[in-house]
Amino acid sequence: MKSPFPGMDPYLEQHWRDVLHALITYARDQLRPTLPRDLRPRIEGRVFIESDEGDYHEIYPDVHVVEYPKTQAGEGLSAEAGGVAVAEPILVHVDREPSSQGYIEIVDVGSGNRVVTVIEFVSPTNKLPGKVQKIYLKKQNNVIAAGASLVEIDLTRSGKRLLAGPMELLPPWQRTSYMACITRGWKPDVAELYPLPLSEQLPTLRIPLRESDVDATLNLQSLIDQCYENGGYDNIDYRQPPAPPLDPDGAAWWLRAKGVLS
Repeated sequence: MKSPFPGMDPYLEQHWRDVLHALITYARDQLRPTLPRDLRPRIEGRVFIESDEGDYHEIYPDVHVVEYPKTQAGEGLSAEAGGVAVAEPILVHVDREPSSQGYIEIVDVGSGNRVVTVIEFVSPTNKLPGKVQKIYLKKQNNVIAAGASLVEIDLTRSGKRLLAGPMELLPPWQRTSYMACITRGWKPDVAELYPLPLSEQLPTLRIPLRESDVDATLNLQSLIDQCYENGGYDNIDYRQPPAPPLDPDGAAWWLRAKGVLS
């Protein structure tokens, strides 16, 4: 079952972590058969760990510290009274409250896995002041400075928009609830901005690869429909307002949509 809304369902923002992981996986799968044979889409991830001081540190998880208990009654077992063997746990040290963010890198396997394009589904944590936002902006600058293309897709309404293309250059009526921005690696001084109005179907974006390649395509609406269906979101209570609340224009659209639904 698809969302009853024609574009991005604002109610999915309340489930952003689940939706984000699904979007990244489905986008990777959609892109894979459309790319040249020597390009591969790879899912990468960042994990931010909050310290006692309240700031965040970026890590790329590769190793867990594992503590194996000492046993005397067989591997993984201990002897209790009566000779019954009781299983012993493996203790894994876990950092609590990590915030994981994924993204897609399209790499050129013929040139040592050089990154050609980075695709980011911007999270609300990127858009809030603090360490995570600084890390995101630094990566944004590094990708463009390295000559790779950057695709930023912002399907959340929380926080301040941080796309590589300056929003203030757009007239107010083009600053929509959702936005996308594409910066091509060979044209770093030109940003392609895509307004994504709340009330319209999400478009298919052209995804830049190498300058000599034909653009790939990414159908955003099919990704959202897939998230809605596979995530089992048909139990959303649309009688309640979404979080965050809609702006006045969005609220007016919502009232019209509610009338259609009823």
